[in-house]
Amino acid sequence: MNKELEERLVEVVKRPEESDSQESFARAMELTKAYAGSGSATHFSAVARLFYDLFEMFETGKDPR
Repeated sequence: MNKELEERLVEVVKRPEESDSQESFARAMELTKAYAGSGSATHFSAVARLFYDLFEMFETGKDPR
């Protein structure tokens, strides 16, 4: 995992109004909630991994897979 990305994620959780990553966090959260609510998720770790991957994608503009 990317240390800088992890620090951005912690920052947006601690101070969402002040973080430059607020939009990435909100977009990743919305898509993750839709996936988790769809019944397609088979394990909670898949939901967490999806959120992190989406956050990374929105922050970097690159597909993390």
